[in-house]
Amino acid sequence: MTDRHPLDLPELRPLWSAVHDRLSTGRPVSRVRSGPLDDAGREALADLLGLDRLPDTEPTISLAGLDGAVLDACGRPVRDIVTAILGPIHDRAAERKRKASQRDALWEWLAGHDVVTAQPALLEWVGHLRTNGLIDGSPDRTRSLLTTALAVLAALPADGEPLPVLAARLLDGDSHALDDGTRLSGLVLRALAVLYGTDLPDSAETRRVLWSRAGVADDQLSATVLAVGLRFDGDGPVARVSRICADSGHPVSLTLAQLRTPGDCTGPAGPVHITENPSVLALSLRRFGHHCPPLVCTSGWPNTAVIHLLRRLADDGASLRYHGDFDGEGIRIAAHVLAKTGAVPWRMAAADYRAVAPRVPSGPDPGRLTAAPWDRALVDSMAELRTTVVEEVVADLLLDDLADHRHE
Repeated sequence: MTDRHPLDLPELRPLWSAVHDRLSTGRPVSRVRSGPLDDAGREALADLLGLDRLPDTEPTISLAGLDGAVLDACGRPVRDIVTAILGPIHDRAAERKRKASQRDALWEWLAGHDVVTAQPALLEWVGHLRTNGLIDGSPDRTRSLLTTALAVLAALPADGEPLPVLAARLLDGDSHALDDGTRLSGLVLRALAVLYGTDLPDSAETRRVLWSRAGVADDQLSATVLAVGLRFDGDGPVARVSRICADSGHPVSLTLAQLRTPGDCTGPAGPVHITENPSVLALSLRRFGHHCPPLVCTSGWPNTAVIHLLRRLADDGASLRYHGDFDGEGIRIAAHVLAKTGAVPWRMAAADYRAVAPRVPSGPDPGRLTAAPWDRALVDSMAELRTTVVEEVVADLLLDDLADHRHE
């Protein structure tokens, strides 16, 4: 058994605890308040300091004077004595600074992650998480869970898989990782609610609806995509029906089920334009008829069928060009489409907005604005002019572009 230090007296323990605590703050210390001391402690302290009378029950002591007394008593400074008696002296100020630096680094990492920068609406999600703090107070545990959540978000919209199947595929075979009530599920659903501009789901039914909107367990027949002028090569059913509709000047509506099993089918290799609103498709058919160039509609937020088709077209060599409404929601939809399909903006720059905003000087307010990753000046322009410009207002410009690209 290790011998106790000669100064490790029960009656002096309040003194050593007070000194240890003050030195562990990491700040300069000149005086220490000790106590409460009983009569034995007051006598022991008077003996140690060489006082001619007993100190108060809670005396304030000069650290330099105490250090000198301890050096005289045992030849070691007071820091060594309290370390021997109570253990290592910590630097709480440095520890707080280190932990703050770790937290800042974590949130900077999250805000700069590819999934977030591609869809800046998610910065609101980042801000909420930062306000609520670390998971279990641990930067490492928080980063690990966020890394997993980001992997799930990167894979959405899903291709109509049931939630357990999606979880098992993405998360090392754990089919329950995204079950209701898990932290991971809560993180992903909060991100989706921010992204889609909806309230945070508060019931099993509203959570199911939000998952469905993100392509999880989509109905293969009700999830459809509308297109005009789209001609696939090949003898499969999708190729045949797309050509029949395009050659007759009609739109084609393809289900997710058809797109999953298209048969012999290769998409066009030239430009394919994408719009947010079906009215632009109708205007295109009216102008071009059976000569209409390929045009796909997202019908607002794209469902699984839309994303599936656009990715298929990109894989077949098409160059995708996207246009949507100039309002807050339209910018978020555009960022989503660009991030998920590899499309590029089409007349969606700040200069484009400023050029057409005078057409609707008293248009509706654009609402909640989030950054456009392809042009940081765009949202600043929208915040300045505060007018929405929907696609129908610029349809003439879009159709002129389509006319120019018909033979590309």
